[in-house]
Amino acid sequence: MKKIIHTHEAPAPIGPYNQAVRMGHTVYTSGQIAIDPETGLLIQGNISEETHQVMRNMQAVLRAAGLGFEHVLKSTIFITNMDDFGAINEVYGSYFDSETAPARETVQVARLPKDVRVEISMIAADQA
Repeated sequence: MKKIIHTHEAPAPIGPYNQAVRMGHTVYTSGQIAIDPETGLLIQGNISEETHQVMRNMQAVLRAAGLGFEHVLKSTIFITNMDDFGAINEVYGSYFDSETAPARETVQVARLPKDVRVEISMIAADQA
């Protein structure tokens, strides 16, 4: 049965979608961007600060599903400038153990919601 995951510790959706959906043991998250959930404002710092906020938002969504980064199977990173890859990768990598890091792709896109520079989504699963 499909279960909607929602937490006030991550930004509310800005469209007709949910923060995450659980189906059985698997959780599919929507993309997170650098919105501060307390203020509702975009983080307008450097790309590292934006990426940290995205990862904190994702951590809150995973936590609401009873999971953590160690449960992530697959990540997708969307960026608007491949020149930011190194800084994004460094921040992203600090949230994972290299032994159990998930599969991932990083894709440069022309534009992201609210003109942010990075958006990350994940698929995670708990132990069966």
